[in-house]
Amino acid sequence: MNYKWNYEPPTTEDQACAEQLADNARVSLAVAQMLVSRGIRTAEQAKKYFHPQLLELHDPYLMKDMDKAVERLNEAMGQRERIMIYGDYDVDGCTAVALVYRCITQFYSNVECYIPDRSEEGYGVSMKGVDYAASQGVRLVIVLDCGIKAIEEIQYAKEKGIDFIICDHHVPDEVLPPAVAILNAKRTDNTYPYLDLSGCGVGFKFMQAFAISNDIPFSTLIPLLDLCAISIASDIVPIMGENRILAYHGLKQLNNNASVGVKAVLEVCGLTGKDLTMSDIIFKIGPRINASGRIQNGKESVDLLVERDPVKALEMAKTINHYNEERKELDKRMTEEASRVVSHLPQMEDSSAIVLYNADWHKGVIGIVASRLTEEFFRPAVVLTLDGDIVTGSARSVAGFDVYKAIQSCEDLLDNFGGHTYAAGLSMKVEHVAEFSRRFEAYVHENIDPEQTRPNLDIHAVINFRDITSKFFNDLKRMRPYGPGNPKPVFCTKNVFDYGTSKVVGRQQEHIKLELVDSKSNNVMNGIAFGQSSQARYIKTKQAFDIVYTVEENTRKHGEVQLQIEDIRTHEEESEMEN
Repeated sequence: MNYKWNYEPPTTEDQACAEQLADNARVSLAVAQMLVSRGIRTAEQAKKYFHPQLLELHDPYLMKDMDKAVERLNEAMGQRERIMIYGDYDVDGCTAVALVYRCITQFYSNVECYIPDRSEEGYGVSMKGVDYAASQGVRLVIVLDCGIKAIEEIQYAKEKGIDFIICDHHVPDEVLPPAVAILNAKRTDNTYPYLDLSGCGVGFKFMQAFAISNDIPFSTLIPLLDLCAISIASDIVPIMGENRILAYHGLKQLNNNASVGVKAVLEVCGLTGKDLTMSDIIFKIGPRINASGRIQNGKESVDLLVERDPVKALEMAKTINHYNEERKELDKRMTEEASRVVSHLPQMEDSSAIVLYNADWHKGVIGIVASRLTEEFFRPAVVLTLDGDIVTGSARSVAGFDVYKAIQSCEDLLDNFGGHTYAAGLSMKVEHVAEFSRRFEAYVHENIDPEQTRPNLDIHAVINFRDITSKFFNDLKRMRPYGPGNPKPVFCTKNVFDYGTSKVVGRQQEHIKLELVDSKSNNVMNGIAFGQSSQARYIKTKQAFDIVYTVEENTRKHGEVQLQIEDIRTHEEESEMEN
């Protein structure tokens, strides 16, 4: 892979700050340098970063309309009104609905959950959902992870005597729906100090305020934090500030005392007893919770997440695991087809974006396919399919490019759209697809930095093998959980050599298992370079080369570390680039 390596050495001021921080916080210098680059400059800030405290969560009443939301919920419970908890069908929406349902049902029973059917109702609040609520005598709907653009639907509900409380984190339009309360830190009149909560995070803040208003101990909310961690990892929101606190303690809950439904998901994932990380959520837990909404109905995932019987929960988890296998087959088939189409587009080399439309593609996996195309071709991608007589689609973006704004620039062509910087959904009439494709491409071409359309590796520190001590690795582990805003540290070591025992491995001899030394020490480091066997011949010549890698725990040898090598640059390649 022809990665561009990005590294900015610390300034003289930052280096001095890092040296002082290394002494005061008792961390290795390389870790101190990374902390400084992440805005952490004092030992006190480092302490809060390494040990996030639930006491540091913001007062939920700082959020605009929180007092109105709590007052309306308390009124509904006091008057024994029927309450519906309504959410999106993705991981964030399902975890949000489960969290609010589990919290409220500890004190009140006249509650039900509703997840719209992806194929019949589409994204967000639907007229069908409102009609169903009315038929059930619902008087209050709490909508999570969607609703910020549902002006007509919520006006329709209001005419039927149904109030809405919106808990959303997507970008709103200028005109807001006629809800009794709108909890969304991205409002233009926002009063909340943190803007990047997930949808489930907004639901948690609502329940935090509800607990305060009713003198319910905060400890009652702690068992719900595993759901917050799952939503934060899956929805790819920044893991700094309040999200870091929720994710840190959510992972603790996930590892030490996960809820019955989540434990069942861990069992079908083969994760029982493992020290879980955000990567486990992203690649194993999240996709299974997502699968029911993609293949059947997201309500099945909510039912699992609120289930209290371990036997029933395991059966439900096996069902969504089956959906996930089906999803993977669909995903593989559609991605291969989409990739072939893109590869044969005559203008692809000069294109800044990808827009694909196929009326026969499965609506439930177009978002995944868009993600795969973005990863493969390093372009913002929109994948569209036909849903009834409307074209619906999902968009994904490359690092640093706001795909939501690109879609917003075409809003006169769209029936509906919503999302955030790196992911969005949209719908339009069939006759607008060609013009949308043209204008979306033009906007991206005009606004994207060409560097964003090639693979990049951001290097956080240049180190030598002698720096990789047990203390260094323990300091790295204290930087978890990783994610946007707090990425996993990536290192570069220059002038490394094969120790003499490196070899090509894998079924198709596609990987390299490495034993390396560098020019500054006698430390022998084990490493694995996936998919980079083309470099093996050069490595065996015993000439120097440079590597970019992450430091991982060797799962086969407890306590030992190994390097996961992301890219190898031979000195021959450097000469070619210089010429």
